[in-house]
Amino acid sequence: MAAVSVILCAYNSERFLRPAVESVLAQTFKDFELICIDDGAKDSTGKILDEYAAHDSRVKVIHQANTGQVKAAMNGIAVSAAPLIARMDADDICRPDRLAKQVAFMDAHPEIVLLGGAYELIDEKTRILIKMGQPTGDADLQKICLSGRCPICQPLAIFRREAYERVGGYRPDFSPAEDIDLWLRLGDIGQMACLPDVLLQYRQHAGSLSETKQHIQLANIRRAVEETWQRRNLPGQPNVAKDEWRATGDEGSKYRQLVKYGWWAFSSGHPSTARSYGLAAIRSRPFDAAGWKLFGVSLLKGRRAPQG
Repeated sequence: MAAVSVILCAYNSERFLRPAVESVLAQTFKDFELICIDDGAKDSTGKILDEYAAHDSRVKVIHQANTGQVKAAMNGIAVSAAPLIARMDADDICRPDRLAKQVAFMDAHPEIVLLGGAYELIDEKTRILIKMGQPTGDADLQKICLSGRCPICQPLAIFRREAYERVGGYRPDFSPAEDIDLWLRLGDIGQMACLPDVLLQYRQHAGSLSETKQHIQLANIRRAVEETWQRRNLPGQPNVAKDEWRATGDEGSKYRQLVKYGWWAFSSGHPSTARSYGLAAIRSRPFDAAGWKLFGVSLLKGRRAPQG
C-alpha cells in the first residue's frame, strides 16, 4: 500500500494536463499512487492519462461519465488505499518536494488532520503573479475558515483518510464550496496547519468560475460557516466575507482583474508580466486611467509601486 493517494480530477483538461501530471510523477517522495479521474472529458484528456498509466504503474485511471469535480474526487478517494490523501488539480503544478515536506510534517504531527502550504498564483501562460502565504497554526487557520475564506487551497491539501471518513467526506450539495465545508468539519475533530514553503503553482485562467457558480459558492460558504457555528456552539453570529474574488461575467469585473493581476506581478518583481496586463487592460478600456497607470509604472524596471 502506498503512503499517499494523490487524487487528480480532469475534465477537458488537455491544455494543462501534462505539466500537472508530470509534476506529481517528478516528486522526490516516491511512495504514492496517482488516481486520475477522467470525468467524461470530450477532448484528449482520457487518452493522455492512459499514456501515463501505460508507462508508470503508480498511475491509475478511472474513466466515467461526467459527474462534476466533487463526485469525481469522491470516486477517486473511494478506490484509493493510502492513509494520507493529497488533492491535485489538472491545471496546477506541484513543486518537486511537495509530498516529501507534507508527509514528513504529517508523520511528525499526528494531531494535524489537514495540511496546506504557501503557493504561487500563475496565469494561463505560467507567468508568476504573486506568492500566497497563509498562517501556519491551527487557531489562525480556523479563524480564517470561520470568516468564510479558504486558507488551504484544495489542490495543495493533504488530509488523513481516517479523519475524512469520520466526518463523512465531501458533501456534493456544498459544491463549489465543498473544500471549505470539509475543512471546517475536519477542524471539528483535529487541527489544521500550513507549511511556509511554496509547494504549488496554482493556475488562474478564464472560465475557472462562472458568475453563476461564484454566486452559488458564496451562498454555500455562508451555509457551511453557519452550520459550523451551530455545531461548535460558538457565541454571537458569524461574519462571513461577501466579496467576490474573481472576475465574473461583466466587462468591468474582467477589467479590474486584469489590473489586479498586473499589480500583483509588478509587486512580485515581474515588470514584463505587469506590462502585458497593462496593455490588455488598455485594450479593454482605452479611456480608463488604471490600465495606463499600470503600464506606465511597469516600464520603470527594478522599482516597486503600491496599487492605487
